[in-house]
Amino acid sequence: MTATAAASRIPTLDILRGIAVMGILPANVVAFAMPAEASINPVAYGYQHLGDLVSWYLSFIFIDGKMRGLFSLLFGASMLLVLDRAAASGRSPERAHFSRMWWLLIFGLVHFYFLWSGDILSLYAPVGMVAWFFHTRPVAPLVGWSITLLLVQFLMLAALGAGFHAASAAAAAPGASPEAIATWAFVKGDFAPPSPTELSKVLATYRSGYLQILAYRFSEYGTLPITSFFFFGPETLAYMLLGMAGLKSGFLTGAWTLDAYRRVALVGYAIGIPLHALLGWLLWWSGFDLILLFDLSLIAATLVHPIMVVATAAFVILITRNGGWLVARLAAAGRAAFTNYLGSSLVATTLFYGFGLGLFGTFSRSQLWLVVLPMWLLMLIWSKFWLDRYRYGPFEWLWRTLARWEVQPMRGAAA
Repeated sequence: MTATAAASRIPTLDILRGIAVMGILPANVVAFAMPAEASINPVAYGYQHLGDLVSWYLSFIFIDGKMRGLFSLLFGASMLLVLDRAAASGRSPERAHFSRMWWLLIFGLVHFYFLWSGDILSLYAPVGMVAWFFHTRPVAPLVGWSITLLLVQFLMLAALGAGFHAASAAAAAPGASPEAIATWAFVKGDFAPPSPTELSKVLATYRSGYLQILAYRFSEYGTLPITSFFFFGPETLAYMLLGMAGLKSGFLTGAWTLDAYRRVALVGYAIGIPLHALLGWLLWWSGFDLILLFDLSLIAATLVHPIMVVATAAFVILITRNGGWLVARLAAAGRAAFTNYLGSSLVATTLFYGFGLGLFGTFSRSQLWLVVLPMWLLMLIWSKFWLDRYRYGPFEWLWRTLARWEVQPMRGAAA
């Protein structure tokens, strides 16, 4: 990237980021509205009729893991732009980057502990710090490191899967000891439908007041930001490095030919959609067996998600090249992605938690689209309206101001 290129916005990045921040909402809304187990196991809660199965199946193929991967990809690309712009303005790229990451970590931890335990910013910040050490690498090594890290993630999950299998077998063996049975009950806790007692506790907690929810979050998920870094750091870093490679190669800037984007989209979807459809069908056919849930939705999907992420990026770049009113609004949503992400948590927790409307556990999986669609519309409307008048989204402005230790200009439309 050159200083001149870095000085202006890259439309494809904004559009893709808008798709990603909107696309991640249907995956997150399940975690907002239902017990945590439902995020992985559709029969754990909110699975009542055919519409719920269809909603889960389509999300499994096109959304789950793919939008998060796309978001991570764009985070890596944006990181390079920040470094380049800092250098072009005479500031220290290293200082600019690490200041941004430290403040992002603070935002993420506040978001995680005081609003919603599904936060991803507290993972992005430390992984982004690690990603800095790769930012000068050429395209080919970045892609190589990305593939290597995805394989590392796969092997880590496979090792956990082996323990999952062993715990299940030990508990099912004739004359299994109480310890073996207790171990299996603990291991499967994040996947199995909660017991009636556990379910009643969770529903009562999230329908109660803010302080009760806060205490529950600290007791149940207090160490999650740390464990997430070790368990999902390799995959997240892989996507960030792939995003750097995508920016340097021109793939994410729209510089490739139409035929090249068509080939990437067609080949990626021709591989990724059938594989995801097969994995989803096997899960449904097994009655969402817990062992298969771990093996297919976590382990196997780790190697299939990147194919869909890259294909989706190519497809979006391809179909939005001619612009239009919707594309402009998607780009605005992308320019305000930080605000839209945190704003989604504010709106969703107000809807579902007891300190708001207390609707936690009252929607089925398919009915959650009645929440997602209006929130999408809100993102498309407010983002464009705001950025036609101001340079940054509210949280973007705050992050930038804190990272630079200087109040940033707000008035005036973004470039």
